[in-house]
Amino acid sequence: MLDTPAPVILDQMTALADPTRARLLLLAEGHELTVSEMCTVLQLPQSTVSRHLKVLADAGWVTSRADGTSRLYSMPRAQQEPAMRRLWLLVREALAASRAAAQDHRRLQGVLAERRSRSQQFFSSAAGQWDRLRDDLFGPGFHLHALLGMLDDTWVVGDLGAGTGAVSAALGPFVRRVIAVDNSAAMLQAARRRVQAANIEFRRGDLEALPIEDATLDAATLMLVLPYVAQPEAVLQEAARVLKPGGRLIVADLLPHDRDAYRQQLGHVRLGMSEPQVTQALEAAGFVAPVVHPLPPDPRAKGPALFVATARRSAGSVRSDDAASGQALSVVPSSPSVPSCCEPSRGAQDRLVKTEPEAEAEPRSLTLKLKSEA
Repeated sequence: MLDTPAPVILDQMTALADPTRARLLLLAEGHELTVSEMCTVLQLPQSTVSRHLKVLADAGWVTSRADGTSRLYSMPRAQQEPAMRRLWLLVREALAASRAAAQDHRRLQGVLAERRSRSQQFFSSAAGQWDRLRDDLFGPGFHLHALLGMLDDTWVVGDLGAGTGAVSAALGPFVRRVIAVDNSAAMLQAARRRVQAANIEFRRGDLEALPIEDATLDAATLMLVLPYVAQPEAVLQEAARVLKPGGRLIVADLLPHDRDAYRQQLGHVRLGMSEPQVTQALEAAGFVAPVVHPLPPDPRAKGPALFVATARRSAGSVRSDDAASGQALSVVPSSPSVPSCCEPSRGAQDRLVKTEPEAEAEPRSLTLKLKSEA
């Protein structure tokens, strides 16, 4: 007669047959605990607790994970088969009413209180140094990146004036699609090298004539763009056009400053915008409920103070007076001293699609195809 393997449930029953192992499992059901903590609760030596934990682990009742130099043990309830779960419920019902279990529960509360006390002692002693310690360990901006998780993962977001793709790279993991627009082939080439994500699309075009269809975006960003444009209103009108009704725009840029050297060094055509100027420009472009906040200065930053402005596109249609004029436009090469992503307006609502490959060097002349307003 051939020997047949015993049902697995018999091994599981054998593991639970010892009262100490049943008490250990009752602890591991609700908490992750170290061997040392279990020793304290059960008032048993480490060798005894470790031996019983091995039996439970071999039978699939507990799992463990590394935590520094220790291991934390717990019951993997989500991985239990129905028969195993029913068996444990029967054992737990009988065990929970015992005096030993009641004593274990009281001592467990003391172990957990000791954990909390250690954390409180740390923060009491480190409160004055916590910001520096956290920055040293995790960097100064990790919490800001984490906040991107609040974005709606169904959104299509426009990174307008994308430059080398830093904003697109940050947004990409949290939204459905990013459309990054810049009219510098060199900038877009650098952005493609930096960002290799299937949901980020790079398009070459002017901010005053975005290569994006009407009401496409759920949200859009303009980061450090307005100092390069002579007519911010034209850029904001285009942003309103490509946003869906109710879509949100975020603008981060420079507050007024007196660093005239930026005109030569950085190609700026304006030295910042005041909060009233930003509010007025947003409202004139078709945005509602604009809010402007000065950003707290970074002690390590050497540039002027910044602001962030948010607003929503109004529910009505957004058109500029010269939209859909049907006139062909002549475009001259960008001045090398002014970043080409942000040149002055060349027709606020005429959307231009360049036919040259975007990855090539800047051409001397551009062949453009006019897409008139529908």
